[in-house]
Amino acid sequence: MSLKKTVKQIIPASAWNVLRKTYSGLMHLPDLPGVYLHPWRRESMARLAELKDIHIGKRAFIIGNGPSLKQTDLGKLKNEFTFGLNRIYLMFPALGFGTTYFVSVNDLVIEQCTGDISALPMPKFLSWRSHRFFPAGSLPATFLYTTYDNPTFARDVRNRVWESATVTYVALQLAFHMGFEQVILVGVDHNSYVPGKANTTVVAQGDDPNHFHPDYFGKGFRWQLPDFETSEIGYRLARQAYKADGRQILDATIGGKLTIFPKADYPSLLK
Repeated sequence: MSLKKTVKQIIPASAWNVLRKTYSGLMHLPDLPGVYLHPWRRESMARLAELKDIHIGKRAFIIGNGPSLKQTDLGKLKNEFTFGLNRIYLMFPALGFGTTYFVSVNDLVIEQCTGDISALPMPKFLSWRSHRFFPAGSLPATFLYTTYDNPTFARDVRNRVWESATVTYVALQLAFHMGFEQVILVGVDHNSYVPGKANTTVVAQGDDPNHFHPDYFGKGFRWQLPDFETSEIGYRLARQAYKADGRQILDATIGGKLTIFPKADYPSLLK
């Protein structure tokens, strides 16, 4: 048994949570001046304040990047509010339109795709860590203070946002912040065809079987194997937060493996 597990068995849960949060706070102390005082972050927080509850009573679709998108008629979403994630822009030329919003928080994705992301015209939300990949000047995107530790659901994304090992969870928190009453997931397959330990960084050796496009994480692209266990922790927190506020998350992914949210029939939602 590891030392961490032994200590958790000895210390009461309430005390352990206090220690965990205290440790997390100390670890992030060096980041805080930039997080709250850097001009880009101050401007980002102002933008996020303007976005608070602007879509009350509306619905939004969060579009994942799984292979199931090849079976999903995304053309029906042209007049819907949509969140696109990571390299979803590879689909835009064939689709004929872009998503309403774009979200990416993975360092490897942003570092290798900075040029593509910079060229996107819609409002973009990126992790604050990634600001180092962009040249000084005008604000290139709205930067979120995302972290890997201390699982929480942010009802207001101006402050810390837990990533839960998936950009989909960050998008769910953004959608909540904006006031969407119903959020529908599509293309969130929650499945991997590449074996290996979660969070391990690998280099793609050929076409990508895990996403809708063979070049998504194509040959030579550095990426991290998915961490479904951590993602499900976040999804449960999101389900609880939405339900407590009288809102709803539905999963309309065709053939998806995620079982956290109520399933919905995609074509029926768009009749």
